[in-house]
Amino acid sequence: MFTRLSLLLSTAAVALALVPAAFASGGTYVFDGGNKPEHRQVTAALNASAFPWGIVPGTVVVHIAPGAASSASPGRISLDADLLDAGTFSWGVVQHEYAHVVDFALLTPAVRVQLHQLLQGTDWWGGEGHAQLDCERFADLVSWAYWPSADNVMKPVSPQDEGGQVTPAAFRAALAVILPRVPASLKTAAPRRRA
Repeated sequence: MFTRLSLLLSTAAVALALVPAAFASGGTYVFDGGNKPEHRQVTAALNASAFPWGIVPGTVVVHIAPGAASSASPGRISLDADLLDAGTFSWGVVQHEYAHVVDFALLTPAVRVQLHQLLQGTDWWGGEGHAQLDCERFADLVSWAYWPSADNVMKPVSPQDEGGQVTPAAFRAALAVILPRVPASLKTAAPRRRA
């Protein structure tokens, strides 16, 4: 009996050791700038979401500076230190910008065409009107659909808002088909409300 239990525990330990750290829910990222409380806000924001940020390959650089425009590029997000100092209010923005990195890293042109049918924007990138771009609708929905909190500033107020074109459940279901490591239901990874 002891040998069997020991073998099972050893097998489980080996299996856990082989799971890449990049697939943790909080993602794999390093900070460029900012202070420890601002770093904690980013970490709390990503951990509050049920989205598996770790599906992004490699390490994401999180640049933090006072007055920085919140933005994203492949493998990098920039965040305003003053926004992070606002606490939970910033979490939806952090998730939104990280969702752009998910887009850059994992969505192919064919997948974007599929998502366009759901998001109904004018173009994925570069078109007129921020709220009309599918990339912005996608990022808002990743934030809202996986962290449906009253504290989330990405919550759409109407169907005309970015991310208001589709329900969170429908978006999660579609994304789970396109990105199989993404949960279709919040029951598989219940979001935490506050750090």
